[in-house]
Amino acid sequence: MTPIEFVSTGNQWEQRFGYARLARAGDLVLVGGTIAVNPDGTPHAPGDAGAQTAQCFAIIESALGRIGLGRTAIMRSRVYVTNIADAERVGLAHKAFFGNHTPCLTQVEVSALIAPEYVVEIECEAHAG
Repeated sequence: MTPIEFVSTGNQWEQRFGYARLARAGDLVLVGGTIAVNPDGTPHAPGDAGAQTAQCFAIIESALGRIGLGRTAIMRSRVYVTNIADAERVGLAHKAFFGNHTPCLTQVEVSALIAPEYVVEIECEAHAG
């Protein structure tokens, strides 16, 4: 059986709800839903979908770095937005982060996230092989 490695970024939501930012089993890497939290625990750029997308990916990239991976290991990203009218800004921030690396992308509107200041949440799947 493949052992599972968990990585936490230590933010308040991980601690409060008991989950890891990232889980790795062999070559499969899952990154849980990530919101744009600043290092001090405050919301990053409340209401700004583009800036929150960039911050989410910075958090995700940092977690991947803890297991020796980078953004090009990401095969799929799922982006949840509270207003689908932000799809263009989110999509452009996605492209800016990935550049020529083009993972699969799903972007859907949801009614709300964990707090009203957050308008974007991102989860990813990556391959470590």
